[in-house]
Amino acid sequence: METNKFKTVSLDTMIDKHIGKVGTERRDAFENELRIDLLGQAIKQARQERNLTQAQLGELVGVQKAQISKIENSIKNARFETILNVFDALGAKVNFSVELNNRKLR
Repeated sequence: METNKFKTVSLDTMIDKHIGKVGTERRDAFENELRIDLLGQAIKQARQERNLTQAQLGELVGVQKAQISKIENSIKNARFETILNVFDALGAKVNFSVELNNRKLR
């Protein structure tokens, strides 16, 4: 009988080991990149649910199709205002939460 040589560990444990502990500069950068990816995916999903092409959405927002593509593919140099305009054009509600010293700001 063969024994299992692999140990099961949590995703958080793996991230801590390979990226860094919560609060480290490398971990913060990693988590920020994940948020940017999720933002791009949300925009793409909302656009597709509205049956819009990237070009059509760009026209509604006042930017080129290439800019919409960059935002959806999580290119980091998109202006915050443009991202908000994209969500507005899609009729999507956006909520932000800001924390300072482990306390949510209003």
